[in-house]
Amino acid sequence: MTAVHGDGTGLAGTTDTTGTTGNTEAEADMSATDTHEPDRTDRSDRTGRSDHGRRPDRTDRSDRGQDPDRTAPSDRTDPSDHGRHPDRTDPSDRARRPDRALLPTASGAESAAALRAILRGHRLLVAAAVLVLVAGTGIGLLTAPLLGHIVDLVVDREGPGALTVPLVLLVVVALARGVAAACGSALVARLGETVLAAVRERFIERALRLPLERVEAAGSGDLVSRVTSDVSVIAKSVRQALPEFTRSALTIVLTLVGLAVLDGRFLLAALLAVPVQVLSVRWYLRRAAPVYAEHRVATGALQHQLLDSIGGVRTVRAFRLNDRHAALLEDRSGAARDVALRGLHIVTGFFSRLNLAEFIGLAAMLGTGFLLVRDGSVSIGTATAAALYFHSLFNPVNAALFLLDDTQSAGASLARLIGVANLAAEPAPEGGGAPVDGAVEVTGLGHAYADGRPVLTDVDLEVRSGERVALVGASGAGKTTLAKVIAGVHRPTGGAISLGGVDVRELGPDGVRRAVTLISQEVHVFAGPLAEDLRLARPEATDEELREALDRVGALEWAQALPEGLATVVGEGGHRLTVAQAQHLALARLVLADPPVAILDEATADAGSAGARVLEEAAARALEGRTGLLVAHRLPQAAAADRVVVLDGGRVVETGTHGELVAAGGRYAALWAAWSDSRRASDAPEGGDADGSGPARGAR
Repeated sequence: MTAVHGDGTGLAGTTDTTGTTGNTEAEADMSATDTHEPDRTDRSDRTGRSDHGRRPDRTDRSDRGQDPDRTAPSDRTDPSDHGRHPDRTDPSDRARRPDRALLPTASGAESAAALRAILRGHRLLVAAAVLVLVAGTGIGLLTAPLLGHIVDLVVDREGPGALTVPLVLLVVVALARGVAAACGSALVARLGETVLAAVRERFIERALRLPLERVEAAGSGDLVSRVTSDVSVIAKSVRQALPEFTRSALTIVLTLVGLAVLDGRFLLAALLAVPVQVLSVRWYLRRAAPVYAEHRVATGALQHQLLDSIGGVRTVRAFRLNDRHAALLEDRSGAARDVALRGLHIVTGFFSRLNLAEFIGLAAMLGTGFLLVRDGSVSIGTATAAALYFHSLFNPVNAALFLLDDTQSAGASLARLIGVANLAAEPAPEGGGAPVDGAVEVTGLGHAYADGRPVLTDVDLEVRSGERVALVGASGAGKTTLAKVIAGVHRPTGGAISLGGVDVRELGPDGVRRAVTLISQEVHVFAGPLAEDLRLARPEATDEELREALDRVGALEWAQALPEGLATVVGEGGHRLTVAQAQHLALARLVLADPPVAILDEATADAGSAGARVLEEAAARALEGRTGLLVAHRLPQAAAADRVVVLDGGRVVETGTHGELVAAGGRYAALWAAWSDSRRASDAPEGGDADGSGPARGAR
């Protein structure tokens, strides 16, 4: 994930949570279940600069085991806890728990208010759609009186000649009704698509600005299901249900008016079906709304588990957790299926009640017609027209009520989108200061993922501008947590942080994102030309500046060797970059974004030993001229840093140069000795095993 904190321009692996580039974050992110195949690169550059590159609510590998019990890739998890911090709620557990902090869902009033606000900007389109549909429906209602008139002509034996005009009028009515219906449906569909686009844009804009902590608390499935399945449900309703429902509603209203014009007693007979229909609808709505809302949640939980199991497939296989994850998927699939079946039972009961209403209404209409014709109050043609009117109500009434099923589902989905879109914006900074350099100062810092279980405690750290500091410690020491808190991904529970002499509370989230870039081992390559991917960090960058950035990190040669050079389409559906190339791309974005502070959280971990050394050289060049914090994956990284900070149990226990700490014989010296012994024992090249996780494990 490469995140570049920034000024609204996107970034490397990095997408700005506040700016244009941030939009890519959630889209890329919400879209897919990333596997951990060696050549797959669309994993993590997905979020904005501060949460940098992670699927919005997925606890990424660098975080999952780091706080506070992070482990190396090969031993990052143990069979019992799957490598997650025991003090943190596992995302998949959160998805199962009924009390997990789901993202908000809007109330009916809030959803209606949001729709009214959107529609106010499209009054002309609304008026045109309504007028055309009313005209088309009104024209169509002439069919029944014309047929009734034909019946009277036949009864009165007027002869074939008398039927010419009514038959011609029937053809004209049919053609006019068809044209009006087509135009009206097109206008309604256009209106619906406009509203859907507005809602979707509001949702994406707000989702990209959500604090990572808030998204992680909800679970990945919650956010992903909203941007995928919920949007799909609404889109289907807009394109199919909305035009049909609008036509049906107008037909019902105008048909009842037509019955009243023929004879008010026909209208009264038709209305005998209404109580049954109303009771049926009330019965349905009381039961359907909660079921649809529950189904959305169950679907989100299922999707979350799919993301978790498929995204961590290598770890699942390594620790033989296949059966456990298969059981979790089976449980969640079964829960979603059971809720869906409950919905089907409700729909079946609903339509059986509607059939009863039709029988009552039609019986009443035919009985009334018989009595009125026998008494001479109306002609046979009028009674026929009334019966045809009522019969013509069957389809629109059933369609309108049937579409309540889609309406309920779409309403539940819309409420979930509006709920996120209505979230309050990030708090504004307390002051207007700006960092004067890349200095980082941490004082008395504390952080806990759960109350009463601190991960960091009274951490004091001072990093001079331009200095490179390596964070080292055993698994769970709190290295990544410290990095994330400094980057603004997580808010500290105590203490203070200043960047360039300015307190982060004065900078605000946007200011922190402009000052700090976090790059992890998981990097996302956005679909599109390579040049546009790079310009996420600096939209105004010229081709020459892009080449300079690539050259600085040693990536220009392979970039120009691509089939179409910088114009080559990469990412999903395009040229697949290797893991090392994807990290090169993230580092080039870092150079283009040019923040004063950069944090590298195991950014070379997935490249293997040889690839890691190449990326370490690239990272060193990318960090030139800026402050660098490195969460050390390999102890040689720490040895090359200006200073090493050793954490243990969430506290800083040692600090100094590599030589000073080795000579001191403390915690770092023990880690270095263990690494050196392991290296000699395996006779492996510097850095460990071929997969990059060998002797250095103890240093993670």
